[in-house]
Amino acid sequence: MTLPRHLLFASSILGLAACSQPAAKAPETTPLSGDWVVNSDGSHVSFVSIKSGDIAEAHTFGEIDGTVLADGSATIEIPLETVQTNIDLRDERMRDFLFETDTYPTANVTAKLDPAVFSGLGIGDSTVIPVTAQLDLHGQTNEIDTNLQVTRIAADKVLVTTVTPIFIDTADFALSDGVEKLRELANLPAITPVVPVDFSILLTH
Repeated sequence: MTLPRHLLFASSILGLAACSQPAAKAPETTPLSGDWVVNSDGSHVSFVSIKSGDIAEAHTFGEIDGTVLADGSATIEIPLETVQTNIDLRDERMRDFLFETDTYPTANVTAKLDPAVFSGLGIGDSTVIPVTAQLDLHGQTNEIDTNLQVTRIAADKVLVTTVTPIFIDTADFALSDGVEKLRELANLPAITPVVPVDFSILLTH
């Protein structure tokens, strides 16, 4: 069937218009520069307690705050009162007798990163960087050495995770008396004083 002349003309005009439209550009990947903030909802810090020699239990904190500035200065703050062990009474005992949150409300981590190491990461790329951080906990400050994996998961999002657990000795942070108090209250034969810690921090530009 032959189309009427005016329909053929209209089709030709539409075809030319479509061909003249510029091709859509792929979104550009911006450099990892500027300041970043911690997305608390997408982040977590967990630690494992071991009691009676072989019973391990995982715990977390409900809130994490912090920033990574353009010069690489990183600060992470963990409100210790948000500790979550799935047992309300144990949460209360950890706040009161272990962390003593009325006096020491937060754990603070500071570190100096080298922005050049990961400034060129494309989306989906990752790199592992060695980090020496300062942990201020329960009135004591100690250095912690670890390796962190940095992954760019979106143009404006970076995920920072521990490669292996960080082992915290409670004696290094004046927490031994608190551990002993928890052991007495729970009527346990022992609580292991060395605690493995893992974290996953989501940073948003």
